[in-house]
Amino acid sequence: MIGPYINGAAVLVGSIAGALIGPRLNSNLKRQMPMVFGIASMGLGVVMIGKVMFLAPVVLALVVGALLGELVQLEALIQKAAGSARTWVDKLTRPSGDLSQEEFLDKFVALLVLFSMSGTGIYGAMSEGMTGDPTLLIVKAILDLFTAPIFASSMGFTVAILVIPQFAIQVALFFGASLILPLATPDMLADFSACGGLIMLATGFRICGIKQFPVANMIPALFLVMPLSWLWVTYLG
Repeated sequence: MIGPYINGAAVLVGSIAGALIGPRLNSNLKRQMPMVFGIASMGLGVVMIGKVMFLAPVVLALVVGALLGELVQLEALIQKAAGSARTWVDKLTRPSGDLSQEEFLDKFVALLVLFSMSGTGIYGAMSEGMTGDPTLLIVKAILDLFTAPIFASSMGFTVAILVIPQFAIQVALFFGASLILPLATPDMLADFSACGGLIMLATGFRICGIKQFPVANMIPALFLVMPLSWLWVTYLG
């Protein structure tokens, strides 16, 4: 299990470096580069959506998943935890960047999805679990190594905390891959990719400040889409 460690180290090192050099970075760089990462997230999302096999179960999973996330107030819970983490980190270090609390929480949720639940991370961890090849996670680590410092330059050391859910999710997928993949058909995996792509597209819009999609509330859709895809193929396909 190499990939999760490399990816986690990239986020941790990048976040710490960005928080330390943040005050010395050009303000235009801090403002413009997140837009680049946002459009990259949109592009990745579009590519993933293009793999869809059955659109109906993907849309159903997204709608039901977002409804469940809204009912349990998943995004609000994540924001509450992020606010507490920011307060705790600020007590140990310098204040977390120059963002307002609302701006900070919006970006934190988007980064949580981007770092922990992107298609590259999910498939990379599952692929390494099945084949032992960490290539996809190493590629993601390179991207995260450049992404984390830019956001940490304005959000502070709190960005480094994202390594915890990222590492936990990738490790769980690594060990669960041998149980999940044998049960998943190519069509189910394609629809899973498409569902993740829709969430990544929404994440890109959020990072760019175009539209504040409730991306965290959409996360339950990722757990629903493959069973719904199987049901669609089995009974309606």
